[in-house]
Amino acid sequence: MYQIETVASFDSAHFLQGYQGKCGNIHGHRWIVKAVIQGDHLEQQEPQTRGMLMDFSDFKQELKNLTDDLDHCLIIESGSMREDTLACLERDGFRIVQLSFRPTAENLAAYFYNELRKRGYPVLRIKVYETPNNCAIYQEDDLMD
Repeated sequence: MYQIETVASFDSAHFLQGYQGKCGNIHGHRWIVKAVIQGDHLEQQEPQTRGMLMDFSDFKQELKNLTDDLDHCLIIESGSMREDTLACLERDGFRIVQLSFRPTAENLAAYFYNELRKRGYPVLRIKVYETPNNCAIYQEDDLMD
């Protein structure tokens, strides 16, 4: 089994409605996303990618595109803030990304996994670091080590 990994990062704030503690406030992170894809066979036909699982630059760019969508914004779960609060922030020029899930590191790991899979990448696992020492990992049960 062959595996390759790439890393992308983004800076953003998030809000965890209902969390009791310091992280209940809007706060930011330098998020680091590590993505691993896998495959049984290396490319043998295409001259450009012969001997490779896939071209790193394609894989890296796809992950970067996903992380760029979340860079320098406030990430919230839809419905987690009052409409008037959102309206004030947006009027003042803040970029807010509303997701259908609570923006925890665990849920973001699953989000990146699913988005890469939708794009045809054979993803094994995603790690999302919200601090240098703390990360959440998502991978499908049938692929667990």
